[in-house]
Amino acid sequence: MSTSANHPGRWWHRLDDGRIQCDLCPRDCRLHEGQRGACFVRAREGDAMVLTTYGRSSGFCIDPVEKKPLNHFYPGSSILSFGTAGCNLACKFCQNWDISKSREMDTLMDAASPDAIARAAKRTGARSVAFTYNDPVIFAEYAMDTADACREQGVATVAVTAGYIGTEARREFFAKMDAANVDLKGFTDEFYVKLCGAHLAPVLDTLVYLKHGTNCWFELTTLLIPGKNDSPAEIEAMSRWIVRELGPDVPLHLTAFHPDYKMTDLTATPPATLVRSREIALGEGIRHVYTGNVHDRTGGTTFCPGCAKPLVVRDWHEILDYGLTDDGNCRHCGTAIPGRFERYQGAFGSRRIPIRMNAAA
Repeated sequence: MSTSANHPGRWWHRLDDGRIQCDLCPRDCRLHEGQRGACFVRAREGDAMVLTTYGRSSGFCIDPVEKKPLNHFYPGSSILSFGTAGCNLACKFCQNWDISKSREMDTLMDAASPDAIARAAKRTGARSVAFTYNDPVIFAEYAMDTADACREQGVATVAVTAGYIGTEARREFFAKMDAANVDLKGFTDEFYVKLCGAHLAPVLDTLVYLKHGTNCWFELTTLLIPGKNDSPAEIEAMSRWIVRELGPDVPLHLTAFHPDYKMTDLTATPPATLVRSREIALGEGIRHVYTGNVHDRTGGTTFCPGCAKPLVVRDWHEILDYGLTDDGNCRHCGTAIPGRFERYQGAFGSRRIPIRMNAAA
């Protein structure tokens, strides 16, 4: 299996005018020799598509799974996280812009094969591996090979993604993933066009496919940006769509924006906006709604939809109390909580432990 930077790419075809078209995502980049796609990491080399970042990472860390954020996927467990460089969206509010917007391959300082990553996760006790920091859609071949290697080691895999992916690639990519957190960045096409350089419809298509076409557990995250996507009307519309198309059991994380990248002129999201938006989403029928990037014990806690008792009490990424059975039922009334659960052996906590993969492998 190749671990070189330039790895054969999938999901492309030749055009009659001599260009090749990348079919990985809805951008449909059409490339002449030597050109790169909008993501910057997929390029034409000769008469084929290559992924230029295969086997190279911006760094590896062990995180709590709650940081992804995932609250219903082996709560309290640790997750080996890594990303590469580039992105197929152009979000002006990107919180990881130094990685996702990077045009310097020198930022990819750590190299590791899929097998080495899987072995490192097993050795460090990580329950899963997360493809994160930048969108794994653009390094899908690397992520999918790593997912295969992790499965052989009994390690789960998680995609933290904006869900902006083409139909064929979507099917093959998510077939490899055990879980995903999908950024539903807003609920109007205008927001996606003006602030993300993309469109809303393909993301909604991905979410519907995840629900009805896969066994992949997934949760949603919406970063609430003051004056851009945080109106009560938009939260209501989004929540109604989620309940109608995905069902009431898909967890929704409403997280606080902080000024960054090209949107430093805005203020951070007030905690009151998160509380109000959570109440709206709960009122529209979503059973598990969380607030993020703030200290809010109520907004971080998993409550039983049957008896309303607190089951997993959190403050930010810390678990303070755990009241689920090994198979994810409420200890008080027996109601099954949606997600993926196993015997709870204590929480990893809010630590972030960087590791050098080439040294660890």
